[in-house]
Amino acid sequence: MPKKITIFTTNTCSYCHMVKRYLGSRGIGYEEVNLDLNPSRQEEALKISGALTVPVTVVTKSDDSKEVIVGYNLSRLVPAIS
Repeated sequence: MPKKITIFTTNTCSYCHMVKRYLGSRGIGYEEVNLDLNPSRQEEALKISGALTVPVTVVTKSDDSKEVIVGYNLSRLVPAIS
């Protein structure tokens, strides 16, 4: 089980809603960083992911390693949260 999950989102991103819904349906908690409400954190999301798109999901594991998943990518998200 992951130690922490952070999702960088925007208000209009349908894929962001899908990632949040997927995690919520499995009872997995996460921290949401809404870039529309926190534009100062946009650069952080870009540095982490190298992408100008959302969602950016950062899964921090118990050994403090991080896996970064850009977009709605269940083939990467499912193993990362297992």
